[in-house]
Amino acid sequence: MGKGDPKKPRGKMSSYAFFVQTCWEEHKKKHPDASVNFSEFSKKCSERWKAMSAKEKGKFEDMAKVDKTRYEREMKTYIPPKGETKKKFKDPNAPKRPPLAFFLFCSEYRPKIEGEHPGLSIGDTAKKLGELWNNTAANDKQPYEKEAAKLKEKYEKDIAAYRAKGKPDAAKKGVVKAEKSKKRRRRKMRKMKKMRKKRKMKMMKMMMMNKLVLVQFFSLSIKHLTPCTQLTPFKEKN
Repeated sequence: MGKGDPKKPRGKMSSYAFFVQTCWEEHKKKHPDASVNFSEFSKKCSERWKAMSAKEKGKFEDMAKVDKTRYEREMKTYIPPKGETKKKFKDPNAPKRPPLAFFLFCSEYRPKIEGEHPGLSIGDTAKKLGELWNNTAANDKQPYEKEAAKLKEKYEKDIAAYRAKGKPDAAKKGVVKAEKSKKRRRRKMRKMKKMRKKRKMKMMKMMMMNKLVLVQFFSLSIKHLTPCTQLTPFKEKN
């Protein structure tokens, strides 16, 4: 159920979330009284998921599709409480925000790290990328920062043109020009401290992805659990 509103439909689950749920059920069935190291459990789930074939993942993807259909069906008839705002609609045709210099760097070095450390979890990969970026000299970071600035400039032009499409008189009234000037002022006012904080939060989100999946699972009512016994349970270490 939704947080704050017991009538709100339960959120949809991803194929990976269904896989983690299945692993958890199997583990608790075999070791009902054993304590669980959630960090280790999450890591093992991630490793097993990566090693699975597309066919093996298929049944979990089917479960996710069914759950998505259920969620969309329930949301059509759901009426939010008075005062609750609906989620802002995102136009799929709108220009996408450009990546930061750090993420351009990650795109280049992630394959290398994954090749050198096969089986490394998403969180550990993100950690290594962060360490590599922090140890990179300022001069070596410049190509990524320049590319990010170039992509950002292009994005601002594209988004201004996109927004002007719905305003035929925008060019005549100087709305587009004023918007660009406003964005330039905002760009100058941004401080490095804010940029570092944003990059750090992005990294933390990547590292916490597996844990968030577990949190999603534990927030579900036990009556929604889908039993599945086709996977081999984890073996406890002696």
